[in-house]
Amino acid sequence: MQHRIIVLGAGYAGAIAAGRLARRLRREDVAITLVNAEPDFVERVRMHQLAVCQDLKPRPLSEMFAGTGVELRVAEVTGVDVDGRTVAVVDANGAEELAYDTLVYALGSGWNSQGVPGSTEHAYEIAGRPGALRLRERLARLGAGQTVVVVGGGLTGLEAATEIAEARPDLDVALAVRGDLGDRFSPRGREHLRKVLDKLKITVHEHTAVTEVEAERVTTDGGGGIPAAVTVWTTGFAVHPIAGATDLEVTGTGRIVVDETMCSVSHPEVYAVGDAAMVTGPGDKPLRMSCASGIPTAWQAAGAIAARLTGGRLPNTPIRYVNQCVSLGRKEGLIQYVTADDRALRTVLTGGLAAVYKELVCRGAAWSVANPTFGLPGRRPRVTRERVAATKVTGSVIE
Repeated sequence: MQHRIIVLGAGYAGAIAAGRLARRLRREDVAITLVNAEPDFVERVRMHQLAVCQDLKPRPLSEMFAGTGVELRVAEVTGVDVDGRTVAVVDANGAEELAYDTLVYALGSGWNSQGVPGSTEHAYEIAGRPGALRLRERLARLGAGQTVVVVGGGLTGLEAATEIAEARPDLDVALAVRGDLGDRFSPRGREHLRKVLDKLKITVHEHTAVTEVEAERVTTDGGGGIPAAVTVWTTGFAVHPIAGATDLEVTGTGRIVVDETMCSVSHPEVYAVGDAAMVTGPGDKPLRMSCASGIPTAWQAAGAIAARLTGGRLPNTPIRYVNQCVSLGRKEGLIQYVTADDRALRTVLTGGLAAVYKELVCRGAAWSVANPTFGLPGRRPRVTRERVAATKVTGSVIE
């Protein structure tokens, strides 16, 4: 009669959700399985560092979840049957179907080519470890004076461009952005950003949309071209396509539509967290795909699942933003303080202190994953047999 909970994906959101569920629920009442394609936790916010040959601390998921009661399954998810409540996976031993009573969907997102011709064939991406390692190998083969063009002026693009320029001052690094450089920041933030990019000798092409990527250049919307021995593509993220192939209610971009507890509005036994979820935040604005959004959605989902299974009180903590943290190499940073709905305030933190701040944020996020049960109540209420049976039979959300 154990209630079977399967968590798909062990990024920031999925790993934290699995750990918090293990802490809140009794092992004799629930069986929690965490499915992930890789055996290690990947610090996605550090992929630009990995790309420039910085070594990252290995974080095996088996060690992180040792003693928690969470079963780790290293396998690729190939499909989800939300009506039959099964997940199709493939691992070294072949294909298998896993049955669940509650599903936490945290497969996240990958890079988004935006359909630009040549981007998938010629561009490099850093949305995950395989892409970052591929870029790392390519950058290592570049000779002095060759050009690297980073496409995209968001946080990922800024971090990639500055990290490459700092690590390889012998290269000619350029940044192509659609609008104004740093248009999401306050005037003080934009001023500091330009100062750092100038210091690193990064050429900035503002109001420049890349319309095609070739092996040695990119073409822009003005009809011109920019030489590029390497093109790094950072124009946003696209969610994993599996949810869109199910009967779950999703947006046009494939994100699962959820309520304030991260529960699917169409299938109450399914929860979505992180980039996979379409969550409405302050000001009725969708939360942006980010670690800053993913972690609190994991807290919300784990709390709601535990409450519904044990008859506890549903969590009701609004998700809001505090700041946007950008590393600009290892020595510089920019902390832009924001309103609850992510609009820039006048206040910023810059320079070496901002770099330290960002590093502490990254370490804190990784620590939260490595210690997912820390700080939660030690006493766990029982999951009653009646509640488990009810969810298995009807799939209804019990308030």
